[in-house]
Amino acid sequence: MDLFNDKYRINSSRLPNWDYASNAVYFITICTYAKQHFFGTIVDSTMKFSEEGKIAKSYILQIPKLFSYTEIDAFVIMPNHIHILLVLNNLTSPSEKLNHQISQKGIIDEDIFIDVRQTPQYNVATEEKNEFMSKISPKKGSVSTIIRSYKSAVSKEVRKINPDFSWQERFHDHIVRNHASYQKIKYYIINNPKNWINDKFY
Repeated sequence: MDLFNDKYRINSSRLPNWDYASNAVYFITICTYAKQHFFGTIVDSTMKFSEEGKIAKSYILQIPKLFSYTEIDAFVIMPNHIHILLVLNNLTSPSEKLNHQISQKGIIDEDIFIDVRQTPQYNVATEEKNEFMSKISPKKGSVSTIIRSYKSAVSKEVRKINPDFSWQERFHDHIVRNHASYQKIKYYIINNPKNWINDKFY
C-alpha cells in the first residue's frame, strides 16, 4: 500500500516497469461484480448468451475497429467473466503514427490541453497531485485504456436493460512470453465452456 495525501490506495496489479502500450500478446480476464452470472449460462458445454452477453460479445468485436493497432486473437465469454487474447501491434514510424492519429480523430476522445499555471486554482499542491495522477493514470493506447473503454461502453449499453449490471473494479492481465505459453492459454480459452464445472469462477 502507498500513502498519498494521508490516504491509502491499493497498489496497481500491473507489472512494474512494463510499458502496457508495448507490442505484445496480453491474456486479459475481466470479471463481473461479485462473479454474478450476467452473460448467460453453459448448456451442454456451450455458452448460451443472455442479452447482456450478446452486448459484451458485440463490443469485443468492435475493439480492433476502434483501436486499429489491436487484434483479438481469441476470446470467450463465460457467465461471469471474459477471457481475451489481445494483441498490440503499434505503428513504429513517426510519420505512420502521425497519419494514424489523424485518421483516428473523432473515434477516441481527444485530449484537452490547458496551462494549469494560468488558472486561479493553481498551486504547488495542485501540481504535485497532477504529477501523481499522471503517473498512475493509464497511458493512451495502453491495455488499460482499451479495457477501460470496453468496460465503460458495455456498462452503458447493458444498463439500459439491466440497471444492476456492474463489473469488478479491476482486470487481470498476463503478458504472454513465448509460443508454448500462447498455445496453452489459447487452448484454455477455446475449451473454457467445456471445462466450466471445474473453472475457479464456477
